[in-house]
Amino acid sequence: MLILAKSVLVVFIGFILSVVTGVIFIPILRKLKASQSLSIYLERTHSSKVGTPTMGGIIFILPTFIIVFLLIVFKKMSVSYNLIIVLFTFLGYALIGFLDDFLIIKRHNNKGLSVNQKFLLQLIIAVFFFYFFMKGDNEPLLWIHTLGIKYNIGFIYGIIILVILVASSNAVNISDGLDGLCGGLSIIAFTCISIIAWNTGWLDGYEDIALFGFILVGSLFGFLLFNASPAKVFMGDTGSLALGATLGSIAILTRHELLLIIIGVVFVLETVTCILQIGYFKLTHKRLFPITPIHHTFERIYSEKDVVHIFWLIGIIGAIVAIIIGIFL
Repeated sequence: MLILAKSVLVVFIGFILSVVTGVIFIPILRKLKASQSLSIYLERTHSSKVGTPTMGGIIFILPTFIIVFLLIVFKKMSVSYNLIIVLFTFLGYALIGFLDDFLIIKRHNNKGLSVNQKFLLQLIIAVFFFYFFMKGDNEPLLWIHTLGIKYNIGFIYGIIILVILVASSNAVNISDGLDGLCGGLSIIAFTCISIIAWNTGWLDGYEDIALFGFILVGSLFGFLLFNASPAKVFMGDTGSLALGATLGSIAILTRHELLLIIIGVVFVLETVTCILQIGYFKLTHKRLFPITPIHHTFERIYSEKDVVHIFWLIGIIGAIVAIIIGIFL
């Protein structure tokens, strides 16, 4: 019960501190004109979003680190090796996103880091993650809890880790296109993975990782207050890359890598449809979908708010299924 009480408490603390951070930072971002250019494909439907500041990931990233630091100082949270790995991933990918957002704002266009530059930086952080992961006496196991499969796959697991971190960070980034969409989906996903982390009693620092997840959930609720339609700020790559990679890192540490597909079902849907669109266009020079990411295609049928709510519902269903599989099966 103690960890449950702590988790509820840190959600509230994260929410309050995030709201305070938003109230302080959003006017600063507006003053700095920290907004990015609108895609030519969205000028008709999203013209009202022009001038909305980006880089809002700071609103939930900063409070999360502050709360973790204070809990450690007051000995309400332990500094476990695995928590350090998660925090390193969170910060590393946040810095990559911040650099990308900063360049976009500085150049007054959507050209931040190139695709290759961003991929290289993501890969470097992923390699460090794998190094620290293996130094922590973790085994390179393919572990499917539900089926009782536990098999050492050697160096192949290293490749899997690299793919998960890079893919999950980009998947969340792709989903950040409608007011409140990515923030809401991230709340759902991190609530799910944090509950699952509670159940990994064999993992060193599992309680700390669960608490971190709920701190982030609370901070995301505070961010959503400013990001829900009509959005006063966007999270930018600063937030989306950090969220995706951190979600992937917790899935890896708790050995629920395959379950991540269900936990982030909407993120997977967004990514797969983008890949299909690119592949189909290269083969036929025609579009498989009217526009991707797929949430923009749905926007041509439903209102923006309805699309967000539909995708949230899909995310909730995925999270419920993941919790049933990850805990009860």
